[in-house]
Amino acid sequence: MTQHLLNIADFDAGEVRAMLALGAADPASLGAPLSGRGAALIFEKPSNRTRQSMEMAVFQLGGHPVYTRGEEIGIDVREPASDVVKILQGYHSVIAARVFDHGLLERMVAVAEVPIVNMLSDQSHPLQALADVLTMESAFGPLAGRRVAWVGDFNNVARSLGEICSLLGAHIAFACPPGFAADESELERFTLLGAASVEQHGRPVDAVRGADAVHADTWVSMGQESEKGDRVKAFEGFTVDDAMMGAAAPDAVFMHCMPAYRGLEVTADVIDGPRSRVFEQGHARLPAARGALAFLLGVRP
Repeated sequence: MTQHLLNIADFDAGEVRAMLALGAADPASLGAPLSGRGAALIFEKPSNRTRQSMEMAVFQLGGHPVYTRGEEIGIDVREPASDVVKILQGYHSVIAARVFDHGLLERMVAVAEVPIVNMLSDQSHPLQALADVLTMESAFGPLAGRRVAWVGDFNNVARSLGEICSLLGAHIAFACPPGFAADESELERFTLLGAASVEQHGRPVDAVRGADAVHADTWVSMGQESEKGDRVKAFEGFTVDDAMMGAAAPDAVFMHCMPAYRGLEVTADVIDGPRSRVFEQGHARLPAARGALAFLLGVRP
């Protein structure tokens, strides 16, 4: 049965652990499962880390990545998603897409005979979550029992981080301003996934207190530029600075999926300081992508 990666919560803890182990393994030990095969990489939204890491992951697995901009294909404009998938799977062993609408990925999966990989949607960002865990565990060991704080909008990145932290038994604490918080149903879902505890606060310091890792993200994501003024006002007091990091555990790390805007969601002295792991986190996107692809192609640690 073909497996797809749309959301982290589509997998159990053992499967997530397998992806992480495959990512951490020497690429030469994975057997080049894409040898002589292609991977279609569709980008409706541009990217730095995602394109670079995915192309290199496909290459390291022995395959050939084909980067295609969304307008080149024109999904649901020039031809329906189902036709696109049926054509591409005749050329490629994997189809990965970075899209605006998560529903598009679900329609792709409905007709796909090869793995579909979510490189980002409005609902989730599973490859980022895998990279986040690789980074955190390299800093302080297994995630189980650790406290992970999120400061900012409960967005696609926060959702995927919540899913993977829950599956791996961490304590999760969100700090979100009014109108940007997680629904109770989301918090309940994290508990059911296995989180050690789940909290949501209106004051960032309450979420950050005692945290082993503090995560932030841009307040204005791609496609939200017209909302910038309102969002900056709504997120006043949510900038991660030295004082806020002072409430975290003494050896806590700061993390950000980038791109980052110094002076808004984080101060320069934090993101460029000794507790920051943002560049290691960005680099971890490569082993995360490699591990996920290998797993979907049937490789096991």
